[in-house]
Amino acid sequence: MRMIFINLPVRDVAAATAFYQAIGFTKNAAFSNDVASAMQWSDAISVMLLDHAFYATFTDKPIADTHTTSAALFCLSFDDRAQVDAIHAAARDAGGRETRAVKDQQFMYGGAFEDRDGHTWETVFMDMAATPPADAAPEHAA
Repeated sequence: MRMIFINLPVRDVAAATAFYQAIGFTKNAAFSNDVASAMQWSDAISVMLLDHAFYATFTDKPIADTHTTSAALFCLSFDDRAQVDAIHAAARDAGGRETRAVKDQQFMYGGAFEDRDGHTWETVFMDMAATPPADAAPEHAA
């Protein structure tokens, strides 16, 4: 099985861990400690929350302030509209900030929010049966 590990720098590992648990991620204690939390979204996708000092050991580049600079956009897909609404509510309740309100674009339904450190997560439910031809896709695909 192929897997994806997304490594994110965070200022407070415990607070970031609590946020990700609140929005539905599961902590993998076997790969977590005081400087890192392994947060599992699915069998194939994990997010590693690394405190700034530990994250800096993996790169010689400065750590972006994602509250003011967009470094990446991650997108989570869902099985229905209710799940999209639920994660947006959970993110707001856990201290996140909605950056793009949920919007109904006919076959697509979703928006975006930031975690406590400013990392942006897009959300989407796609009704594949209602998908238009490729040349008619909306401006924001996620």
